[in-house]
Amino acid sequence: MNDKREFSWIVIFIWAGLFSIGLIAIYSATQGPVSQFLPSFIQDNFYRQTLWIALSIVALVSIQFISPRIFQEGAYFFYAISILLMIITIFFGVEVSGSKSWLRIGPINFQTGEITKLTTILAAASYLTGRRNITSENLKTAFVTVMIFAVPVVLLLLQNEAGVAIVYIGILPVVLFWSGLPYGISLLMVAPALIGYFTVLNWKWGILAAIIITIVIFFLQRRTWLTVTSLVFGALVIIGTEVALHHVLQPHQRARIEAFTNPQLDPLGSGWNVLQAKTAIGSGGLQGKGFMEGTQTQLRFLPEQWTDFIFCVVGEEFGFIGSSIVLLLYIFLFLKLLNMASNQKHPFAQLVIVSVTFVYFVHFLINIGSATAVLPIIGIPLPFISYGGTAFLTNTIMLAICLNLDFNKRTFSIYR
Repeated sequence: MNDKREFSWIVIFIWAGLFSIGLIAIYSATQGPVSQFLPSFIQDNFYRQTLWIALSIVALVSIQFISPRIFQEGAYFFYAISILLMIITIFFGVEVSGSKSWLRIGPINFQTGEITKLTTILAAASYLTGRRNITSENLKTAFVTVMIFAVPVVLLLLQNEAGVAIVYIGILPVVLFWSGLPYGISLLMVAPALIGYFTVLNWKWGILAAIIITIVIFFLQRRTWLTVTSLVFGALVIIGTEVALHHVLQPHQRARIEAFTNPQLDPLGSGWNVLQAKTAIGSGGLQGKGFMEGTQTQLRFLPEQWTDFIFCVVGEEFGFIGSSIVLLLYIFLFLKLLNMASNQKHPFAQLVIVSVTFVYFVHFLINIGSATAVLPIIGIPLPFISYGGTAFLTNTIMLAICLNLDFNKRTFSIYR
């Protein structure tokens, strides 16, 4: 029988710290001096988030009483149900901010793509359990895993929800790498994103990135076909990115990219969000302007500051100290989860915990990267801090499953 003292209470404290900071920031962004000018549904965000946190606490506690074997044995069933819900959403969903990714059940709207993140992780981990020797000669296992991720990605794109799709794409290389995919092929999978990023900055930087990645892949794998493939892929990404920027993207899409590289080109238009985000964080100084005292926040210079730009609220009102606390809490959470994974003997548990860790990390990287102008503005919430009921509940359930697997690591045997 497991000792309750072995339960990872530190993760609970980190989780509570993050959602407490989130509640403070959401309250400031929606209940401040000018809240009377906000729509009533935005003013209610703080209270709705409180209810979702209460529901998530119940879910977290309840999941600790479930056998970890259920998560593995029911993985494909859960995955199939979530995919069905995503298909239903395409036809009968509710459109919010241009994305038809919400399904309404009574008074509650929930985002089916968020739920499918969890079921996709479970399905991929269940499939890869026992198949941890992916070689460059036999990539069938990798191909099937890619298909498990590709189905929800395609459905998300049909829902016009590219932001969430990026999260799926971001964790796929990590899942395959952890399952034994060779270093060179793993690097090849992430190469398009790296080369594309530098190409957006300048096509010359894109060429340099492609050359460096190809050289690294050659020394990692020593396979001619893989080296040539890397070089061809790099060239195609550079050409494709340049063609897309100048001939494919719509004017408003191109403006967002240009705003990332040089927001001063259109400071009152496409560059507005980038400039205001940097201004908000920079004006916070060391200690911040104080709770509900941030001018950028209270005068609503930034849209969606309770979700996509919530880090700006923390930076402006609580300064470098408050921002650093947020960053440290995330770092501790990532390290603790990775430590949990390393202590697991069961490959399913390892893959689930690692995948969940990198779901949080991708959200963290993109959200804070967007807020600090390191990355283009994509529109992804900050886990446990940003407003969003479905996202908060799903993230908490994923964390609860990790805690369950960690607590039961001794009894969750590889053998039946």
